[in-house]
Amino acid sequence: MSSHEVVLIPGDGIGPEVSRAVQRILEAAQAPVSWNEQQAGIAALDSGDELLPESTVEAIKRTKLALKGPCTTPVGEGFASVNVQMRKQLNLYAAVRPIRSLAGVPTRFDDVNLIIIRENTEGLYSGVENQVTDDAVMSMKVATHSGCRRISEWAFRFAAQQDRQKITVFHKANIMKLTDGLFLRCARAAHESHQDINYQEVIIDAGCMKLVQDPTAFDVLLLENLYGDVVSDLAAGLVGGLGVVPGANFGEDMAVFEAVHGSAPDIAGKGLANPLALLMSAKMMLRHIANTRDDEAAGTAADRIQAAYDKALIEDQKTGDLGGGLSTEAFADAVIERL
Repeated sequence: MSSHEVVLIPGDGIGPEVSRAVQRILEAAQAPVSWNEQQAGIAALDSGDELLPESTVEAIKRTKLALKGPCTTPVGEGFASVNVQMRKQLNLYAAVRPIRSLAGVPTRFDDVNLIIIRENTEGLYSGVENQVTDDAVMSMKVATHSGCRRISEWAFRFAAQQDRQKITVFHKANIMKLTDGLFLRCARAAHESHQDINYQEVIIDAGCMKLVQDPTAFDVLLLENLYGDVVSDLAAGLVGGLGVVPGANFGEDMAVFEAVHGSAPDIAGKGLANPLALLMSAKMMLRHIANTRDDEAAGTAADRIQAAYDKALIEDQKTGDLGGGLSTEAFADAVIERL
């Protein structure tokens, strides 16, 4: 069986623990991957390298695939986000966050099935900030026609591939008429080529209210960068939190799959971390390999892994954050037993 080389970035904090657990599960599921371990974030700094080493970037450019654990980002000071740097350097312009209810994780809703697509390179997250006067700082929201068109067309193609029925754009074009207005115009233009997919526009504050009232009213959400960051975490709360949702970042010919939760340094090394989010991201990666590289073995491994962790959760085999008593490695064992 041929294997696909995947760059593994364990990250820092709980990253190495959850990465090891996921590697064990993929090996047990006979997933057709081989690992090329690279560093980023604090782990890279501690080894005397740059925050995002050139060797890591070049490895991803070569393999076109990466699985990334959480990396710490300081709040309000210190170094810039590794995630933002990676997205810019690799031009990973489309972030995808599937939000699915899990039978073994009880929440207020039991039938959530959303996909959130976020533009990943523009908006306020461009990081263009200036000290204007002693009293004022300014942050610039950047939108380009090429960027808005690119994410809109990608979203409709992706929705069609996933057999989704509707795309809803959350926006604030009533206030930000130029930037969000441009985003809407590009989304409308993309819809013209995909008339079989329903299209809706909702002002984001009203959209958030409707989302928490009835998430089943939505199918695919398309948002600019900052809105997508906020709403994707809000939606994760509908199904149990960031520990039970995967994430992926796509460019034209490469993809980085990642756990979207933090590095939780306070519990690092204690065996308390839940590896499920990174495992779900690895399952997404296997499905991506199956679809883009025509590898049936990858798709089979993805199906087996999803069935196994679903069964483990239903049978109350969970880590502490989900109300269970299993350690990181014990949860991995529980999933492997059910493969």
